[in-house]
Amino acid sequence: MNRFCVVLSRVIARVTDAALGPHQTAVIRIGFSLTWLLFLLREFPHRQELYGPDGPWDWDLAEQLVATNDAFTVLLWSDSQGWFEAVYALGVLWSLLLLLGWRTRTMSVLFMVGVLALQNRSVFMGDGGDNVLHLMSIYLVFTRCGQVWSLDARRARRAAAARARGERSRDRVGPALWGVLGLSLLLATLAGRMDGDWFIPVLLWTVWLAQALWWLVGRRAGTGQPRILLDVVANIVHNGALFVIMAEACLIYATAGWYKVQGSRWQDGTAVYYPLHLEYFSPWPALADLLSASGTMVMLVTYATVAVQVAFPFTLFNRRVKNLLLTFMIIEHAVIAVVLGLPFFSLAMIAADAVFLPTSFLRRLGDLVARAWGRLRPRGGGASVPEQRSPGGGSVGEDPVEAAPARDGAPSPRT
Repeated sequence: MNRFCVVLSRVIARVTDAALGPHQTAVIRIGFSLTWLLFLLREFPHRQELYGPDGPWDWDLAEQLVATNDAFTVLLWSDSQGWFEAVYALGVLWSLLLLLGWRTRTMSVLFMVGVLALQNRSVFMGDGGDNVLHLMSIYLVFTRCGQVWSLDARRARRAAAARARGERSRDRVGPALWGVLGLSLLLATLAGRMDGDWFIPVLLWTVWLAQALWWLVGRRAGTGQPRILLDVVANIVHNGALFVIMAEACLIYATAGWYKVQGSRWQDGTAVYYPLHLEYFSPWPALADLLSASGTMVMLVTYATVAVQVAFPFTLFNRRVKNLLLTFMIIEHAVIAVVLGLPFFSLAMIAADAVFLPTSFLRRLGDLVARAWGRLRPRGGGASVPEQRSPGGGSVGEDPVEAAPARDGAPSPRT
């Protein structure tokens, strides 16, 4: 019994003391924001046909569907061309800022709004990658995904250095951004635009109020105890969301694998052959013919795909086997992106797979990128790339990495 209590206390301490997987959540943030950004940029010439007021799935059809399923989309707040262009442009901007890690807490919420706005406007556009992006955009809101590899991390280090020199740094952008978004949220609620499904409006208001609470604690609390409590709550929420992301990825592969087992084409080893000869999935016919020239190779790839997808969730506790299967899946998605012409589906799946990448590998990858960037940057220009921080800082409000305490032990003022 005593041993069980010790193990339980260690688990509780690990879940509450720090936000786990800072590098994995940073990769997820970068991967999904990059996927959506590239998609919006590639489809910019075709945006009217995909999501515009005059597209095949017109305004009336979208309004009827949303009235039925209560999906959240700001595009249906107005049928004007200007509103559509503004939402599309803001979606691009929010994706870019989340990719860079600027105000990650706020940008993760706005990124979710942009994804839901376009996808729920025309639900029949896209593929399986859109479903993954749809879910992950919501999960990202609950994570502290800006602790490393972000502008927030660099700003936190600069603020800490300024406090060490006895200087007082004041954040004016955070409160201004909080006020503008709060006013917009209030106007939308009073205008009845938040009617329908309750989850997204409640989530938006909760995050906004949490930011206010964090700011009040940072400015008014006489001791650091309230700040510690908020950190514990933020760590629990982050770690829970990280677990859900991992479970979602496992569920995707497990269901895909077991459904494939039931298909006759997957049973006889010919399922991979047929997509390679469909015109819609053959941007490079010569390459497709080359890959399908060997019947034995096609059969092995078919069976290996099913075996890996079914087995992957059961290998998470064996690091070597898990890394081997993870490498196979990432390579397979890269091949799908090139051979079948599905780059955004593959990018979304690779980003989801990144949650299982080893921390040591991600650190080496980050160091490699930092050294490459240092060689490309002109001498004497710009600030040095910040070292990676421990996963202890953050907040449930915004920009978790800015949670460094002041020199006197009281929490530093920020939003």
